[in-house]
Amino acid sequence: MQLRRTLGFRDLLLFYIVTGFSLRWIATAAAAGPSALVIWVIAALGLFVPLVFTVLELSSRYPEEGGIYVWSKRAFGPFAAFLTGWTYWGSNLPYFPGLLYFGAANALFIGGAKWQTLSSNSTYFIIVSLAGLTIAVVMNVVGLNVGKWLNNVGALAGWLPALALIAFGAIAWSRFGSATPMAARALVPSTSLKDVIFWSTIAFAFGGVESASTMGEEIVDARRTVPRAILTAGAIMTVLYMVGTFSVLLAMPKEQISGLQGIMQAIQTMAGRIGASWMVPILAALVTINALGGVGGWFAATARLPFVAGIDRFLPAAFGALHPRWRTPYVALLVQAVIAALFIWLGQAGTSVRGAYDALVSMGIIAYFIPFLFMFAAMIKLQREPAGPGVMRVPGGTPVAIALAVLGMATTAVSIVLACVPPDEEPHKLLAAGKVVGSSLFLVGIGVIVYALGRRRAARR
Repeated sequence: MQLRRTLGFRDLLLFYIVTGFSLRWIATAAAAGPSALVIWVIAALGLFVPLVFTVLELSSRYPEEGGIYVWSKRAFGPFAAFLTGWTYWGSNLPYFPGLLYFGAANALFIGGAKWQTLSSNSTYFIIVSLAGLTIAVVMNVVGLNVGKWLNNVGALAGWLPALALIAFGAIAWSRFGSATPMAARALVPSTSLKDVIFWSTIAFAFGGVESASTMGEEIVDARRTVPRAILTAGAIMTVLYMVGTFSVLLAMPKEQISGLQGIMQAIQTMAGRIGASWMVPILAALVTINALGGVGGWFAATARLPFVAGIDRFLPAAFGALHPRWRTPYVALLVQAVIAALFIWLGQAGTSVRGAYDALVSMGIIAYFIPFLFMFAAMIKLQREPAGPGVMRVPGGTPVAIALAVLGMATTAVSIVLACVPPDEEPHKLLAAGKVVGSSLFLVGIGVIVYALGRRRAARR
C-alpha cells in the first residue's frame, strides 16, 4: 500500500509559509527593540541561507519519504538517523502546546476586555489547546488531502493579520510618528545576557523549510516542486518578519510588548488610534486560525518520522502501518497526539501561563536544533557522493556547500546554548532551566533506549 501524492506547488508553498512563518516571532523580536531588525538579517544569513541551500541539495539528492531522517541515515548510518528523527519529532511535542497557547492567548481579543480576564487562567489554556490539537489530529488522520486545507487556510490567515499590521503601522506612523525611538544606535544589537538570550528564538523562527521533505513521497514531482516552493516561501517569510517587526515597534514601546499577545496588542493599539477597532476581533480570529494551521502542518510533517522508523523496525511495526481507508500513518499520528497532550499539562507545572509558554518554546528550540547538527554534518559528508542530473547543487560547488554547512552548524550550536538560559522575568529560574535542560536530555536518553531495544528486537528476527 502506497502513500498518496497530494501536495502540489500551491499546497507546498502554503505549507512552508504556515510552518516556517509564525506571527508570534514578530512580537518576540519586537520586544527586543529596533536592534531586532539587524538580528533578523544576521539570523537569515547565519541559519536561513545555509538551511535553504542544504535542504535544496539534499532533498534533490534523496527525495524519499523521511527527509532529514533519510539524509542522516545516508551519511552516518541507522543510529544517527534514528536520533535525528527522534529529536526532530520530539521537538514538536512541546512546540505544539507552545503554538496552541499562542493561539489561545490571541483568541481572547475576539471577546474584548471581558475575555482578557482569562489571560492568566491555566484551565482555559489547557482546554483550548486540547481542542485545537484534536482538530489537527482528526484532519490529518483522515488524510493530507483533507489536512492540507487546514495548512492552506492557516497560511492565508497569517498573511492577512501581517498585512493589516503593516498597513496600520504605515498609517499610524504618518499620523502620530513612531512609539519606539528609531535612532541609529538603537539598531546596534545589545550584548547583554537579557537580549542575547532571544537570539536563539529568532534563529528558530527561520526553521521549517526542511519540514515538507519528510513527506517526499506525498509531493507531486518533489525534485521540481520543493526548490520552487522553498525559494518563494523564503522570500515572503523574510520580508514579512522584518516589516512586521518594524510595524509593531511603530505601534508600541518595546517595554510594553508581550511575546504571547504582542501581535494583537499592537494591532489593537494601532486600530484604535486610526478608528478601525472593529477589525480587531476579525484579525484575532485569523491569528488563532494561523496558529492552528501551523499545528496541523507540523503535525503532518513530524508524524512521518516515527512512520519511517516503524518501517525500518526501530519502532514497533505498527508505527509503519497505513490506515486501510485513508492511507495515512495513523498510529504515528495518534501516539504523537497523546504525548503532545501530556506536554500541554506538563508545561504548566510549577509556573505561570507565561512561564509555561517560555519553557515550552525553549524545550522546542533545543530538541529542534539537535537534528540540524546532523543535517549540516550530513551535507558536508555527502559531498563525496556523485550528484545525478536532477540534483540542485549549491552555487560554487563543494567548497561553498561545506562553508555554508559549517556556518549553519555554528549558528545552531550557539542557539542551543542560549535556549538553556531562562528569561529575566521568570521567577523560578533554576526550576525553569532544569525543566528545559532536563527534558531535552531525557528526550535524547529515551531515544537511545528505544533505538537499542529496536535493534535487539530486529536481531531476534
